[in-house]
Amino acid sequence: MSGERVLLVEDDQTQRQVLARLLSLGGVEVVQAATVAQAVATLSQAPADVVLSDLRLPDGDGMNLFTEVRRRWPETCFIMITAYASVRDAVAAMKQGVYHYLAKPVDAEELRETVTRALEMVTLRRENLELRRRLLEVEEQARIVGQAPGLKAALEVAYTVGPSEATVLVRGESGTGKELFANLVHALSPRRKQPLIKMNCAAIPETLLEDELFGHVKGAFTGAHADRKGRFEAAQGGSIFMDEVAEMAPRLQVKLLRVLQEREFERVGSTEVLSADVRLIAASSQNLEKMVEEGTFREELYYRINVVPIFLPPLRERREDILVLAQHFLERFAGRYERTVVGLTPEAARVLRSYDWPGNVRQLENLIERAVLLARGEQVDVGDLELTGPRRTPLVSPLEQLLDEQVPLEDVERRLIALALARAGGNQTQAARLLRLSRRTLQYRMEKYNLQGERRPAAGALDAGAKEEKE
Repeated sequence: MSGERVLLVEDDQTQRQVLARLLSLGGVEVVQAATVAQAVATLSQAPADVVLSDLRLPDGDGMNLFTEVRRRWPETCFIMITAYASVRDAVAAMKQGVYHYLAKPVDAEELRETVTRALEMVTLRRENLELRRRLLEVEEQARIVGQAPGLKAALEVAYTVGPSEATVLVRGESGTGKELFANLVHALSPRRKQPLIKMNCAAIPETLLEDELFGHVKGAFTGAHADRKGRFEAAQGGSIFMDEVAEMAPRLQVKLLRVLQEREFERVGSTEVLSADVRLIAASSQNLEKMVEEGTFREELYYRINVVPIFLPPLRERREDILVLAQHFLERFAGRYERTVVGLTPEAARVLRSYDWPGNVRQLENLIERAVLLARGEQVDVGDLELTGPRRTPLVSPLEQLLDEQVPLEDVERRLIALALARAGGNQTQAARLLRLSRRTLQYRMEKYNLQGERRPAAGALDAGAKEEKE
Protein backbone atom coordinates (compact mmCIF):
# COMPACT_ATOMS: atom_id res chain seq x y z
CA MET A 1 0.00 0.00 0.00
CA SER A 2 3.06 2.21 0.07
CA GLY A 3 2.70 5.63 -1.57
CA GLU A 4 -1.12 5.71 -1.41
CA ARG A 5 -3.07 8.46 0.33
CA VAL A 6 -6.02 7.98 2.71
CA LEU A 7 -8.15 10.71 4.27
CA LEU A 8 -9.47 9.72 7.70
CA VAL A 9 -12.51 11.72 8.86
CA GLU A 10 -13.41 11.19 12.54
CA ASP A 11 -14.46 13.81 15.11
CA ASP A 12 -13.27 11.73 18.10
CA GLN A 13 -9.59 12.61 18.35
CA THR A 14 -8.59 9.47 20.27
CA GLN A 15 -10.26 7.11 17.79
CA ARG A 16 -8.88 9.10 14.87
CA GLN A 17 -5.32 8.76 16.15
CA VAL A 18 -5.72 5.02 16.78
CA LEU A 19 -7.06 4.40 13.27
CA ALA A 20 -4.37 6.60 11.72
CA ARG A 21 -1.67 4.65 13.53
CA LEU A 22 -3.08 1.32 12.34
CA LEU A 23 -3.12 2.49 8.72
CA SER A 24 0.33 4.06 8.93
CA LEU A 25 1.79 0.71 9.97
CA GLY A 26 0.76 -0.57 6.56
CA GLY A 27 2.76 2.16 4.80
CA VAL A 28 -0.22 4.36 3.90
CA GLU A 29 0.03 8.14 3.98
CA VAL A 30 -2.81 9.23 6.29
CA VAL A 31 -4.24 12.74 6.46
CA GLN A 32 -6.88 13.62 9.03
CA ALA A 33 -10.01 15.74 9.36
CA ALA A 34 -12.66 16.12 12.08
CA THR A 35 -15.56 17.59 10.10
CA VAL A 36 -17.13 17.54 6.64
CA ALA A 37 -15.84 21.05 5.97
CA GLN A 38 -12.26 20.14 6.96
CA ALA A 39 -12.41 17.00 4.80
CA VAL A 40 -13.55 18.92 1.70
CA ALA A 41 -10.85 21.56 2.26
CA THR A 42 -8.19 18.86 2.63
CA LEU A 43 -9.31 17.08 -0.53
CA SER A 44 -9.33 20.37 -2.43
CA GLN A 45 -5.64 20.79 -1.64
CA ALA A 46 -4.67 17.19 -2.47
CA PRO A 47 -7.19 14.48 -3.46
CA ALA A 48 -7.02 11.14 -1.65
CA ASP A 49 -7.25 7.64 -3.07
CA VAL A 50 -9.56 6.51 -0.26
CA VAL A 51 -11.76 8.42 2.17
CA LEU A 52 -12.49 6.65 5.47
CA SER A 53 -15.26 8.58 7.22
CA ASP A 54 -17.44 8.26 10.31
CA LEU A 55 -21.16 8.28 9.57
CA ARG A 56 -21.91 10.88 12.27
CA LEU A 57 -19.96 14.16 12.11
CA PRO A 58 -20.46 17.50 13.92
CA ASP A 59 -21.42 19.51 10.81
CA GLY A 60 -23.33 16.82 8.94
CA ASP A 61 -22.91 13.14 8.26
CA GLY A 62 -20.76 10.87 6.16
CA MET A 63 -23.38 10.78 3.39
CA ASN A 64 -23.07 14.55 2.91
CA LEU A 65 -19.34 14.08 2.49
CA PHE A 66 -19.81 11.08 0.20
CA THR A 67 -22.12 13.06 -2.09
CA GLU A 68 -19.54 15.85 -2.38
CA VAL A 69 -16.65 13.40 -2.95
CA ARG A 70 -18.52 11.51 -5.66
CA ARG A 71 -19.35 14.78 -7.43
CA ARG A 72 -15.88 16.32 -7.31
CA TRP A 73 -13.51 13.35 -7.04
CA PRO A 74 -15.29 10.38 -8.67
CA GLU A 75 -12.18 8.20 -8.71
CA THR A 76 -11.88 8.30 -4.90
CA CYS A 77 -13.12 5.24 -3.03
CA PHE A 78 -15.35 5.89 0.01
CA ILE A 79 -15.52 3.68 3.15
CA MET A 80 -17.98 4.36 5.96
CA ILE A 81 -17.37 3.81 9.71
CA THR A 82 -20.46 3.36 11.84
CA ALA A 83 -21.70 2.17 15.19
CA TYR A 84 -23.64 -1.12 15.30
CA ALA A 85 -26.89 0.81 15.80
CA SER A 86 -26.41 2.48 12.38
CA VAL A 87 -25.42 -0.56 10.31
CA ARG A 88 -28.71 -0.37 8.43
CA ASP A 89 -27.85 3.20 7.36
CA ALA A 90 -24.41 2.02 6.24
CA VAL A 91 -25.90 -0.75 4.10
CA ALA A 92 -28.24 1.79 2.51
CA ALA A 93 -25.22 3.98 1.80
CA MET A 94 -23.51 1.10 -0.02
CA LYS A 95 -26.50 0.86 -2.34
CA GLN A 96 -25.82 4.47 -3.30
CA GLY A 97 -22.18 3.82 -4.14
CA VAL A 98 -20.23 3.68 -0.89
CA TYR A 99 -17.56 0.98 -1.31
CA HIS A 100 -17.83 -0.68 2.11
CA TYR A 101 -18.53 -0.04 5.79
CA LEU A 102 -16.72 -0.90 9.03
CA ALA A 103 -18.56 -1.29 12.33
CA LYS A 104 -17.18 0.15 15.56
CA PRO A 105 -15.09 -0.90 17.32
CA VAL A 106 -13.01 -1.31 14.18
CA ASP A 107 -10.98 -4.50 13.91
CA ALA A 108 -7.37 -3.70 12.94
CA GLU A 109 -7.00 -6.57 10.46
CA GLU A 110 -10.36 -5.87 8.84
CA LEU A 111 -9.42 -2.20 8.54
CA ARG A 112 -6.16 -2.93 6.73
CA GLU A 113 -7.72 -5.53 4.43
CA THR A 114 -10.64 -3.27 3.49
CA VAL A 115 -8.41 -0.28 2.77
CA THR A 116 -5.98 -2.46 0.79
CA ARG A 117 -8.80 -3.79 -1.42
CA ALA A 118 -10.13 -0.26 -1.88
CA LEU A 119 -6.70 1.01 -2.96
CA GLU A 120 -6.34 -1.90 -5.40
CA MET A 121 -9.75 -1.08 -6.88
CA VAL A 122 -8.79 2.59 -7.28
CA THR A 123 -5.59 1.55 -9.06
CA LEU A 124 -7.54 -0.79 -11.36
CA ARG A 125 -10.06 1.96 -12.17
CA ARG A 126 -7.28 4.35 -13.09
CA GLU A 127 -5.53 1.76 -15.22
CA ASN A 128 -8.79 1.07 -17.07
CA LEU A 129 -9.42 4.77 -17.59
CA GLU A 130 -5.87 5.21 -18.86
CA LEU A 131 -6.27 2.23 -21.20
CA ARG A 132 -9.53 3.62 -22.60
CA ARG A 133 -7.97 7.06 -23.00
CA ARG A 134 -4.97 5.57 -24.80
CA LEU A 135 -7.17 3.48 -27.09
CA LEU A 136 -9.19 6.58 -28.00
CA GLU A 137 -5.95 8.42 -28.76
CA VAL A 138 -4.73 5.47 -30.84
CA GLU A 139 -7.97 5.35 -32.82
CA GLU A 140 -7.89 9.09 -33.40
CA GLN A 141 -4.25 8.92 -34.44
CA ALA A 142 -4.83 5.99 -36.78
CA ARG A 143 -7.98 7.59 -38.29
CA ILE A 144 -9.31 4.20 -39.41
CA VAL A 145 -12.93 4.76 -40.44
CA GLY A 146 -15.50 2.14 -41.41
CA GLN A 147 -17.70 -0.74 -40.30
CA ALA A 148 -17.31 -3.27 -43.12
CA PRO A 149 -16.81 -6.86 -41.86
CA GLY A 150 -13.41 -7.19 -43.56
CA LEU A 151 -12.15 -3.99 -41.95
CA LYS A 152 -13.47 -4.96 -38.52
CA ALA A 153 -11.73 -8.34 -38.80
CA ALA A 154 -8.44 -6.58 -39.63
CA LEU A 155 -8.87 -4.22 -36.69
CA GLU A 156 -9.54 -7.14 -34.35
CA VAL A 157 -6.24 -8.75 -35.37
CA ALA A 158 -4.39 -5.42 -34.98
CA TYR A 159 -5.76 -4.86 -31.48
CA THR A 160 -4.88 -8.42 -30.49
CA VAL A 161 -1.32 -8.49 -31.83
CA GLY A 162 -0.47 -4.82 -31.21
CA PRO A 163 0.60 -5.19 -27.55
CA SER A 164 2.95 -8.09 -28.41
CA GLU A 165 6.39 -8.13 -30.00
CA ALA A 166 5.32 -10.27 -32.96
CA THR A 167 6.30 -9.35 -36.51
CA VAL A 168 3.27 -8.19 -38.48
CA LEU A 169 2.67 -8.33 -42.24
CA VAL A 170 -0.04 -5.96 -43.48
CA ARG A 171 -1.39 -7.11 -46.84
CA GLY A 172 -3.64 -5.31 -49.24
CA GLU A 173 -3.82 -3.37 -52.47
CA SER A 174 -2.18 0.01 -52.82
CA GLY A 175 -4.19 2.70 -51.06
CA THR A 176 -6.06 0.43 -48.64
CA GLY A 177 -4.49 1.97 -45.52
CA LYS A 178 -1.50 -0.25 -44.72
CA GLU A 179 0.45 2.63 -43.18
CA LEU A 180 -2.49 3.52 -40.92
CA PHE A 181 -2.50 -0.05 -39.61
CA ALA A 182 1.25 0.14 -39.02
CA ASN A 183 0.62 3.29 -36.96
CA LEU A 184 -2.08 1.47 -35.01
CA VAL A 185 0.04 -1.62 -34.28
CA HIS A 186 2.96 0.53 -33.09
CA ALA A 187 0.74 2.78 -30.96
CA LEU A 188 -0.67 -0.28 -29.17
CA SER A 189 2.75 -1.80 -28.50
CA PRO A 190 5.08 -1.42 -25.49
CA ARG A 191 7.43 0.38 -27.92
CA ARG A 192 4.97 3.22 -28.57
CA LYS A 193 7.13 5.81 -26.77
CA GLN A 194 10.03 5.00 -29.10
CA PRO A 195 10.12 5.96 -32.80
CA LEU A 196 8.23 4.32 -35.65
CA ILE A 197 10.56 4.65 -38.65
CA LYS A 198 8.89 4.29 -42.05
CA MET A 199 10.27 3.50 -45.47
CA ASN A 200 8.89 2.44 -48.84
CA CYS A 201 11.19 -0.14 -50.39
CA ALA A 202 9.70 0.47 -53.85
CA ALA A 203 10.57 4.17 -53.70
CA ILE A 204 14.30 3.69 -53.02
CA PRO A 205 16.70 2.49 -55.75
CA GLU A 206 18.30 -0.89 -55.08
CA THR A 207 21.77 0.68 -54.98
CA LEU A 208 20.72 2.96 -52.10
CA LEU A 209 18.38 0.66 -50.18
CA GLU A 210 21.10 -1.16 -48.23
CA ASP A 211 22.57 2.16 -47.10
CA GLU A 212 19.10 3.39 -46.09
CA LEU A 213 18.46 0.27 -44.06
CA PHE A 214 21.81 -0.24 -42.34
CA GLY A 215 23.78 2.99 -42.75
CA HIS A 216 27.48 3.22 -43.59
CA VAL A 217 30.84 4.20 -42.14
CA LYS A 218 33.12 6.94 -43.41
CA GLY A 219 34.97 5.85 -46.56
CA ALA A 220 32.66 2.92 -47.31
CA PHE A 221 32.18 4.24 -50.84
CA THR A 222 32.79 7.38 -52.88
CA GLY A 223 30.95 10.24 -51.21
CA ALA A 224 30.79 8.59 -47.78
CA HIS A 225 32.46 11.48 -45.96
CA ALA A 226 31.08 10.60 -42.52
CA ASP A 227 29.40 7.80 -40.62
CA ARG A 228 25.67 7.59 -41.23
CA LYS A 229 22.98 5.73 -39.30
CA GLY A 230 20.47 3.64 -41.20
CA ARG A 231 16.78 3.13 -40.52
CA PHE A 232 17.35 0.16 -38.21
CA GLU A 233 19.58 2.21 -35.93
CA ALA A 234 17.14 5.10 -35.99
CA ALA A 235 14.34 2.72 -34.94
CA GLN A 236 16.33 1.24 -32.04
CA GLY A 237 13.92 0.37 -29.23
CA GLY A 238 10.94 1.13 -31.46
CA SER A 239 9.46 -0.22 -34.69
CA ILE A 240 10.29 -0.05 -38.38
CA PHE A 241 7.60 -0.07 -41.06
CA MET A 242 8.84 -1.48 -44.37
CA ASP A 243 6.21 -0.91 -47.04
CA GLU A 244 6.35 -2.94 -50.28
CA VAL A 245 8.91 -5.27 -48.73
CA ALA A 246 8.57 -7.60 -51.74
CA GLU A 247 10.43 -5.03 -53.86
CA MET A 248 13.72 -5.81 -52.10
CA ALA A 249 16.44 -7.45 -54.19
CA PRO A 250 17.33 -11.06 -53.24
CA ARG A 251 20.70 -9.96 -51.80
CA LEU A 252 19.01 -7.55 -49.40
CA GLN A 253 16.38 -10.12 -48.54
CA VAL A 254 19.20 -12.26 -47.12
CA LYS A 255 20.44 -9.36 -44.99
CA LEU A 256 16.96 -8.61 -43.69
CA LEU A 257 16.49 -12.28 -42.84
CA ARG A 258 19.65 -12.16 -40.74
CA VAL A 259 18.38 -9.11 -38.85
CA LEU A 260 15.16 -10.93 -38.02
CA GLN A 261 16.92 -14.17 -37.04
CA GLU A 262 20.00 -12.89 -35.24
CA ARG A 263 18.85 -9.41 -34.23
CA GLU A 264 22.09 -7.90 -35.53
CA PHE A 265 23.58 -6.19 -38.59
CA GLU A 266 26.61 -4.22 -39.81
CA ARG A 267 26.79 -0.84 -41.46
CA VAL A 268 27.99 -0.78 -45.06
CA GLY A 269 31.81 -0.85 -45.03
CA SER A 270 32.06 -1.94 -41.38
CA THR A 271 32.68 -5.23 -39.59
CA GLU A 272 31.31 -4.00 -36.27
CA VAL A 273 28.18 -5.96 -35.32
CA LEU A 274 25.32 -3.79 -34.06
CA SER A 275 22.25 -5.02 -32.22
CA ALA A 276 18.79 -4.57 -33.74
CA ASP A 277 16.25 -4.09 -30.97
CA VAL A 278 13.49 -3.34 -33.44
CA ARG A 279 10.00 -4.65 -34.15
CA LEU A 280 9.29 -5.15 -37.85
CA ILE A 281 5.94 -4.21 -39.35
CA ALA A 282 6.07 -5.12 -43.03
CA ALA A 283 3.55 -4.49 -45.80
CA SER A 284 3.03 -5.67 -49.35
CA SER A 285 0.51 -5.38 -52.15
CA GLN A 286 2.13 -8.30 -54.01
CA ASN A 287 1.17 -11.96 -54.11
CA LEU A 288 4.02 -13.17 -51.91
CA GLU A 289 3.05 -16.83 -52.16
CA LYS A 290 3.37 -16.69 -55.94
CA MET A 291 6.69 -14.85 -55.65
CA VAL A 292 7.99 -17.61 -53.35
CA GLU A 293 6.94 -20.24 -55.91
CA GLU A 294 8.69 -18.28 -58.68
CA GLY A 295 11.84 -17.89 -56.57
CA THR A 296 11.76 -14.07 -56.51
CA PHE A 297 11.08 -13.87 -52.78
CA ARG A 298 12.95 -16.00 -50.25
CA GLU A 299 10.78 -18.61 -48.58
CA GLU A 300 12.58 -18.26 -45.20
CA LEU A 301 12.00 -14.50 -45.20
CA TYR A 302 8.35 -14.99 -46.12
CA TYR A 303 7.81 -17.15 -43.02
CA ARG A 304 9.75 -14.68 -40.86
CA ILE A 305 7.66 -11.65 -41.83
CA ASN A 306 4.34 -13.48 -42.13
CA VAL A 307 4.08 -14.29 -38.41
CA VAL A 308 0.79 -12.40 -38.02
CA PRO A 309 -0.84 -11.31 -41.30
CA ILE A 310 -3.44 -8.55 -41.41
CA PHE A 311 -5.52 -8.53 -44.59
CA LEU A 312 -7.02 -5.20 -45.67
CA PRO A 313 -10.00 -5.41 -48.04
CA PRO A 314 -10.10 -3.16 -51.13
CA LEU A 315 -12.63 -0.34 -51.05
CA ARG A 316 -14.81 -2.03 -53.70
CA GLU A 317 -15.45 -4.74 -51.09
CA ARG A 318 -16.32 -2.13 -48.46
CA ARG A 319 -19.15 -0.35 -50.28
CA GLU A 320 -20.99 0.30 -47.02
CA ASP A 321 -17.98 2.39 -45.93
CA ILE A 322 -17.65 4.54 -49.05
CA LEU A 323 -20.05 7.29 -48.01
CA VAL A 324 -18.87 7.17 -44.39
CA LEU A 325 -15.29 7.71 -45.56
CA ALA A 326 -16.36 10.37 -48.04
CA GLN A 327 -18.12 12.35 -45.29
CA HIS A 328 -15.12 11.91 -42.99
CA PHE A 329 -12.76 13.32 -45.61
CA LEU A 330 -15.24 16.03 -46.57
CA GLU A 331 -15.41 17.34 -42.99
CA ARG A 332 -11.64 17.22 -42.63
CA PHE A 333 -10.91 19.16 -45.81
CA ALA A 334 -13.79 21.60 -45.34
CA GLY A 335 -12.23 22.52 -42.01
CA ARG A 336 -8.71 22.67 -43.40
CA TYR A 337 -9.63 24.92 -46.33
CA GLU A 338 -12.36 26.84 -44.46
CA ARG A 339 -15.06 25.84 -46.94
CA THR A 340 -18.77 25.66 -46.07
CA VAL A 341 -19.24 22.27 -47.76
CA VAL A 342 -21.34 20.03 -45.52
CA GLY A 343 -22.28 16.95 -47.54
CA LEU A 344 -22.99 15.15 -50.82
CA THR A 345 -25.98 15.37 -53.12
CA PRO A 346 -27.91 12.08 -53.57
CA GLU A 347 -26.64 11.78 -57.15
CA ALA A 348 -23.02 12.31 -56.08
CA ALA A 349 -23.47 9.68 -53.36
CA ARG A 350 -24.78 7.17 -55.91
CA VAL A 351 -21.83 7.82 -58.23
CA LEU A 352 -19.32 7.32 -55.42
CA ARG A 353 -20.89 4.03 -54.34
CA SER A 354 -21.07 2.64 -57.86
CA TYR A 355 -17.43 3.37 -58.71
CA ASP A 356 -14.83 0.59 -58.47
CA TRP A 357 -12.06 2.63 -56.77
CA PRO A 358 -8.90 1.09 -58.25
CA GLY A 359 -6.88 3.44 -56.03
CA ASN A 360 -8.91 2.48 -52.95
CA VAL A 361 -9.21 4.80 -49.93
CA ARG A 362 -6.31 6.99 -51.04
CA GLN A 363 -8.07 7.71 -54.33
CA LEU A 364 -11.31 8.57 -52.51
CA GLU A 365 -9.46 10.89 -50.15
CA ASN A 366 -7.78 12.76 -53.01
CA LEU A 367 -11.06 12.96 -54.92
CA ILE A 368 -12.94 14.46 -51.95
CA GLU A 369 -10.16 16.96 -51.31
CA ARG A 370 -10.47 18.25 -54.89
CA ALA A 371 -14.26 18.19 -54.72
CA VAL A 372 -14.31 20.32 -51.55
CA LEU A 373 -12.12 22.89 -53.27
CA LEU A 374 -14.21 22.85 -56.48
CA ALA A 375 -17.70 22.69 -54.94
CA ARG A 376 -19.90 25.63 -55.89
CA GLY A 377 -22.44 25.10 -53.14
CA GLU A 378 -22.82 23.59 -49.70
CA GLN A 379 -22.99 20.08 -51.17
CA VAL A 380 -20.58 18.22 -53.43
CA ASP A 381 -22.42 17.42 -56.68
CA VAL A 382 -21.55 15.08 -59.54
CA GLY A 383 -19.98 17.94 -61.51
CA ASP A 384 -17.49 18.47 -58.66
CA LEU A 385 -16.21 14.89 -58.91
CA GLU A 386 -13.30 14.18 -61.22
CA LEU A 387 -13.57 10.42 -61.60
CA THR A 388 -11.50 8.81 -64.35
CA GLY A 389 -11.58 5.30 -65.74
CA PRO A 390 -14.50 2.94 -66.25
CA ARG A 391 -17.43 2.93 -63.85
CA ARG A 392 -19.56 -0.03 -63.05
CA THR A 393 -23.21 -0.21 -63.87
CA PRO A 394 -24.64 1.30 -60.69
CA LEU A 395 -24.65 -1.26 -57.92
CA VAL A 396 -27.01 0.77 -55.76
CA SER A 397 -30.37 -0.93 -55.36
CA PRO A 398 -33.68 0.95 -55.67
CA LEU A 399 -34.11 0.68 -51.91
CA GLU A 400 -30.67 2.23 -51.37
CA GLN A 401 -31.63 5.06 -53.72
CA LEU A 402 -34.75 5.67 -51.66
CA LEU A 403 -32.58 5.84 -48.56
CA ASP A 404 -30.26 8.33 -50.27
CA GLU A 405 -33.27 10.47 -51.12
CA GLN A 406 -34.65 10.14 -47.57
CA VAL A 407 -38.05 8.86 -48.73
CA PRO A 408 -40.30 8.13 -45.70
CA LEU A 409 -40.97 4.47 -44.93
CA GLU A 410 -44.75 4.92 -45.24
CA ASP A 411 -44.26 6.33 -48.74
CA VAL A 412 -42.21 3.27 -49.71
CA GLU A 413 -44.95 0.97 -48.40
CA ARG A 414 -47.64 2.89 -50.31
CA ARG A 415 -45.66 2.60 -53.56
CA LEU A 416 -45.07 -1.12 -53.04
CA ILE A 417 -48.79 -1.79 -52.49
CA ALA A 418 -49.66 0.27 -55.57
CA LEU A 419 -47.17 -1.75 -57.65
CA ALA A 420 -48.58 -5.05 -56.40
CA LEU A 421 -52.12 -3.95 -57.30
CA ALA A 422 -50.91 -2.95 -60.75
CA ARG A 423 -49.26 -6.31 -61.38
CA ALA A 424 -52.36 -8.13 -60.09
CA GLY A 425 -54.62 -6.13 -62.39
CA GLY A 426 -56.49 -4.77 -59.40
CA ASN A 427 -57.18 -8.22 -57.94
CA GLN A 428 -56.76 -7.73 -54.20
CA THR A 429 -56.43 -11.43 -53.41
CA GLN A 430 -53.58 -11.84 -55.91
CA ALA A 431 -51.93 -8.58 -54.77
CA ALA A 432 -52.08 -9.77 -51.15
CA ARG A 433 -50.41 -13.03 -52.23
CA LEU A 434 -47.60 -11.10 -53.96
CA LEU A 435 -47.03 -9.07 -50.81
CA ARG A 436 -47.39 -12.11 -48.54
CA LEU A 437 -50.16 -10.39 -46.62
CA SER A 438 -53.65 -11.47 -45.71
CA ARG A 439 -56.38 -9.90 -47.85
CA ARG A 440 -57.78 -8.14 -44.77
CA THR A 441 -54.36 -6.61 -43.96
CA LEU A 442 -54.02 -5.44 -47.56
CA GLN A 443 -57.43 -3.81 -47.47
CA TYR A 444 -56.57 -2.05 -44.20
CA ARG A 445 -53.39 -0.62 -45.70
CA MET A 446 -55.13 0.34 -48.94
CA GLU A 447 -57.57 2.35 -46.85
CA LYS A 448 -54.72 3.82 -44.79
CA TYR A 449 -52.95 5.07 -47.91
CA ASN A 450 -56.13 6.04 -49.76
CA LEU A 451 -55.58 3.42 -52.46
CA GLN A 452 -59.18 2.18 -52.56
CA GLY A 453 -59.80 3.62 -55.99
CA GLU A 454 -56.47 2.59 -57.51
CA ARG A 455 -56.50 -0.48 -59.70
CA ARG A 456 -53.82 0.03 -62.34
CA PRO A 457 -51.11 2.43 -61.13
CA ALA A 458 -47.94 2.83 -63.15
CA ALA A 459 -45.77 -0.27 -63.16
CA GLY A 460 -42.73 1.79 -62.11
CA ALA A 461 -44.43 3.13 -58.99
CA LEU A 462 -41.87 1.72 -56.55
CA ASP A 463 -38.85 2.72 -58.59
CA ALA A 464 -39.92 6.33 -58.90
CA GLY A 465 -37.55 8.55 -56.94
CA ALA A 466 -38.35 11.13 -54.33
CA LYS A 467 -38.30 13.80 -57.04
CA GLU A 468 -41.82 12.77 -58.08
CA GLU A 469 -43.04 13.29 -54.50
CA LYS A 470 -41.28 16.63 -54.17
CA GLU A 471 -42.87 17.84 -57.37
